[in-house]
Amino acid sequence: MRHPRAVVTGGSGFLGSHLCEALLAEGVSVVCLDNLLTGTSRNIAHLTGRRDFRFLKHDLTQPVHVPGKVGYVFHLASAASPVDYLRYPIQTLEVGSRGTRNALDLAEAKNARFVLASTSEVYGDPLVHPQPETYWGNVNPVGPRSVYDEAKRFGEALTSAFRHSRGLDAAIVRIFNTYGPRMRPDDGRAIPTFLRQALTGEDLTVTGDGSQTRSICHVDDTVRGIVALATSRHPGPVNIGSPYEISMADLARLVIDLTGSPSSIRFVERPEDDPRVRRPDTTLAEAEFGWRPRIQVKDGLRGTIEWFARELLVARPA
Repeated sequence: MRHPRAVVTGGSGFLGSHLCEALLAEGVSVVCLDNLLTGTSRNIAHLTGRRDFRFLKHDLTQPVHVPGKVGYVFHLASAASPVDYLRYPIQTLEVGSRGTRNALDLAEAKNARFVLASTSEVYGDPLVHPQPETYWGNVNPVGPRSVYDEAKRFGEALTSAFRHSRGLDAAIVRIFNTYGPRMRPDDGRAIPTFLRQALTGEDLTVTGDGSQTRSICHVDDTVRGIVALATSRHPGPVNIGSPYEISMADLARLVIDLTGSPSSIRFVERPEDDPRVRRPDTTLAEAEFGWRPRIQVKDGLRGTIEWFARELLVARPA
């Protein structure tokens, strides 16, 4: 392992906060960078009193300096849900471009290993199923989702350019649909939306006819995969996600069953460019570092439901 100190951009977000926790548990001290545009300080409040954790409020589209040695730079900063990146399209493109450049410059200055958190969205609405890392994708560059898809694709290209032309030790992880505690109830993605609706007795809104699929992976498994890539020598891209593929209609039914909700399902218009299928080919991750998901979907959802139930109770007015 390199110097046991890491910078995590976007560290107060859903995934970033879990990564911060996992690194601290491994004895790695953490500097968390976030401008709190879509993240929240609540996600890291339990870490702020630790001597091995430091939070810096910073807009990554501006150059960044972190004093002292750094062994790893994990670049997670980005709006990640459609609600967020459609609300902040320019900021999403900027953090994927300028932000990635500034994070890469920091890693280069510190001689640190750089890990870019890319996404399954680089595959767009895929024509190959499941999606291997060798697939180039089917992305609409001018559609509403392009602000996220193309920001991540540019980030991958820039990371690869730093690795090939400047010798930076850099890696790319393509993260598939991840769920777990600390997702915002108003996130807009399927699982937090379904859980919020089921727990409050609303109808679950399924887009289109509900036949479109996603492969859902618990956040603990996703973080374990990110760390495995970081501590390897592999450059990626590497898919990290679950092969458990489920239609949105079946996911809604599963949530209703697990919550015991009286809710029904209501079908609404499907968003433009919404992918029809999504499932990772994880052969590479299994071969390179023996990674595969461990947490069963029902077990992961039950724990997430418990967290959401507490969160919604806190959020309700007295």
